[in-house]
Order: sequence, then C-alpha cells, then structure tokens
Amino acid sequence: MQSENYEGYSIWDPRKQADILQLKRYAGSGTITRNNRLIEASGVLDLFDTEEEAQYAGLSWARACVDNHR
Repeated sequence: MQSENYEGYSIWDPRKQADILQLKRYAGSGTITRNNRLIEASGVLDLFDTEEEAQYAGLSWARACVDNHR
C-alpha cells in the first residue's frame, strides 16, 4: 500500500491481489482521509497486471477527487 499527503488530505491505494482464473491481477482503488476521518473511497477501479499499475490508478483517482472537490 502506498500513501501520501496531498493538499492536506491523506490519500492511499488499498490494492489487493486477485486471482482470477489463476491469473495474478491487482485490484486498484483509492481512499481519501483527513484528520483520521474517511472522506471518500472509490471501490475497485479496475484490475491491473502489476501492483504499480494498481497503485498509480488508486493514487491518481484520489488526487483527481481532491482536486475536483476543492
């Protein structure tokens, strides 16, 4: 899991490995918190071949969500 501070929010990607038809895939998602309170969570955005792709998708979603709600 990767996390960072962005515009006063904590954003992170709680990705999970998903074995679908015995193919290792990673479910990307994003979560935004502020002062230890949940602001928004994406649910599964998509399935990705690598952890890095899932991480990028989750953090990108979280940044865009923060930018759109300021």
